[in-house]
Amino acid sequence: MRKEQAVASLGQQSLLLPAWVKAALAANDRLKLYLTLLQSAAQHAAAPDTAVPDWGRELAHAGLQDAAWLPELVKSAYFDDGRMVMRHQDKLLAALAADLATMARPVCDSGRASPPELAARRDSWLQRLRELDTDEGLERAALAQLTHGDRKVGDSLHLLVMDLHQQLNAMASEIATEDLDGAHVWQIDKQDRPLVSAFMRGLHRTAPLKFSHPGLDTAVTRDGARLLIQNDIGTNDVHVLVMTVEGMELRLTYSDLHTGRFNFFRGMLEALGFTWTVSEPRTVEGLNAGKPYVLGEARFQADSMQALENALEGVASRIVFVIDWNRARKRLQNFVSKAQAQQLLAKAAQEEWGHVGWLEAGGERLVFHAMQAVDGDAFRIGDRLDEILGEAAAAEYLLELLRIASTMLRQQQPMALIADEARMLLARVLRQRSFEFDLLAEHAAYTHAIALGLCEAIESGAGAEAAARTDLAARAKYWERQADHLLMDARQRAERHGRWQPVVELLEKSDDVADALEEAMFVHSMLFVAPLGGLPAAVNEVLTNLADTTLAAIQDQVKAVEIARHVSDRGDPIDSEQFLQTLWRMLRAERMCDQLAREARVAIVGALHAAPVSLQLATELAGTMEKATDSLLAAGYALRQMVLTKTEVAS
Repeated sequence: MRKEQAVASLGQQSLLLPAWVKAALAANDRLKLYLTLLQSAAQHAAAPDTAVPDWGRELAHAGLQDAAWLPELVKSAYFDDGRMVMRHQDKLLAALAADLATMARPVCDSGRASPPELAARRDSWLQRLRELDTDEGLERAALAQLTHGDRKVGDSLHLLVMDLHQQLNAMASEIATEDLDGAHVWQIDKQDRPLVSAFMRGLHRTAPLKFSHPGLDTAVTRDGARLLIQNDIGTNDVHVLVMTVEGMELRLTYSDLHTGRFNFFRGMLEALGFTWTVSEPRTVEGLNAGKPYVLGEARFQADSMQALENALEGVASRIVFVIDWNRARKRLQNFVSKAQAQQLLAKAAQEEWGHVGWLEAGGERLVFHAMQAVDGDAFRIGDRLDEILGEAAAAEYLLELLRIASTMLRQQQPMALIADEARMLLARVLRQRSFEFDLLAEHAAYTHAIALGLCEAIESGAGAEAAARTDLAARAKYWERQADHLLMDARQRAERHGRWQPVVELLEKSDDVADALEEAMFVHSMLFVAPLGGLPAAVNEVLTNLADTTLAAIQDQVKAVEIARHVSDRGDPIDSEQFLQTLWRMLRAERMCDQLAREARVAIVGALHAAPVSLQLATELAGTMEKATDSLLAAGYALRQMVLTKTEVAS
């Protein structure tokens, strides 16, 4: 008589549960691999020219390294009028049935309380697998019934396996022979205990960051030479991590419906020294409700027991940051870009603040209410925070809000106090805002680049290579277009928020400067179109002086914008004095350019009276540069008005 039969005959069936659960968990691994291989077969059948992945490592890990028929099943699959035909279909269906029975046994046949529908679903699927065995090939509908993960469209073998797995996790905690630092353990060796303690040490360090969210239960047992550690991340079907420790090697298997979340978790483990083997996600019509899976295995090869313990502690400390990650990302995308939202979540995890606290405190509602409470004219429901504050300021605000929510909830502070903090924080950001000056500074930088290029072109004169002049003209045109885009951006903002109207008015005047300088660059290039050969030295000298004076005035504009950025509402006298002095230099530069333009005209007439085309172009060049300085003066006065309004000083 077998030992299991003897124990059962004594009526002590509960003693079999650890072995049954261990066998069921192994069957779970095989079932998930079978279903993954079935999906891979469907992918190959749909696209026969694509390479078939090497499943050798996964098969060996599940103890199926001798099942040579499984790779053949994948490679042989093809579609025939909507029906997938493959070799060894009978073996696959028999294996699915056998492992389903093994996996369901401790849940359905141990006499312990479990949802009654699980046994009925198991029996129904065992019958369905027998029926499918009589068919030649699998219809697309049958494939979907076996593998889909969408409960809205009905039951599937995949969903049943997930539900049984959740029950097994609960049973594992109930039948554990010992609680080791919070982990449910049984049948482990003495040398395993420091490893389990290390894992739980990392888990306990960050587990409070899940707040009221369920999950993070850990079960540990030994399977021959391997220590098995399983952690239930939460209530989601696919969120169960399985780790194995064998010798000095740690392996972790992880799958996810969301590529972004998978890459987030992958990045955290890579920072700890893990290397990954990842299967590329694919989507096949009729499978998994059209959603792709990402499956990967992370490996860490330790060179000492301390390194192995550190790796286990590090992995455990990262698990909490996967909980509700995708929900937090979507909520943050109400205010910033997708990439920025992911960066915020990564930073919050790195600092060990997490994002669940922010979700618990209200998530996006916390931010929307703060926006309306602080300044209803500036913000409207649905506004992206980065469009109002600018990307950097919005990201800084949200990151600080993630920290505040997590810290205050751990201190058991009331939600109303967190909402007050969110409003006060946003009010401080608005008081310190300078995002409109970011736009002005960028526009001034493009204008400065055009002016610098014009000076270079005039100073080089006929000595410059034709290619160099062409390159300068092309760059000037590009910079002028970039400046135009900034003006269009400001106009779009002004359509939504009236406070941007002064910025638009200032940029329109500044854009006239950029347009005039780019036009001057074009006119100068015309002086070298054959048969013209440039300008006489006397004319070139006075135009160089005019261009240099214009450049100096634009450099003062750049300085004035930066000073204006920092002029506070208290009217710092040092900032104010520097700002006014800079504006005065711009006024003097405009007057000097008027005089230099007249001198240029005199020189042009004296040197080019016998060359009408060159005379006309040189005169136009001088006039266009003078026009740029006139527009620059108008821009300076507009900037002055903005500063006076900002500091609440009457003009």
